[in-house]
Amino acid sequence: MHMLLKFLGTAAVVFLTINIVSGISVEGGWVTILLVALVWSGVSLVIKPIIHILALPITILTFGLFALIINAFLFWLVSVIVPGFTVGGPVAALLGSIVLSILTWLIHSVIKPAHGV
Repeated sequence: MHMLLKFLGTAAVVFLTINIVSGISVEGGWVTILLVALVWSGVSLVIKPIIHILALPITILTFGLFALIINAFLFWLVSVIVPGFTVGGPVAALLGSIVLSILTWLIHSVIKPAHGV
C-alpha cells in the first residue's frame, strides 16, 4: 500500500510540474502522466544513482551544481522514452527536474510508512 501511495504521489507531482513549468506538456491525459511517473520512478531508482556515482568527481569540483545538469538530462530522457510527454528545451528540463525533485521530496516526506506494519 505504501508503494502505491508513493507512486500516486509521484503522479500528482508530475501533474503539478507540467502545470507549473512552461515548456513541458503532455498529450494523452492521465495515462501519459501515470506512464511518466512510472518511467521517472524507474530512472530515479536504477539509472540516477549509477550516473551520480560515475559523475562524482565533476560534481565535487562544481560544488554539486553538476547534479542539477544530470537531473535535467534524466528528465529530458524521460521525455524521449514516453510518447506524448515533451520537454521544450534545456531550461524547461532544468526547471522541471528541480520542481519535480522538490515536490517529490515534499510528498514522500508526508507519505511515511506506518511503524510496525
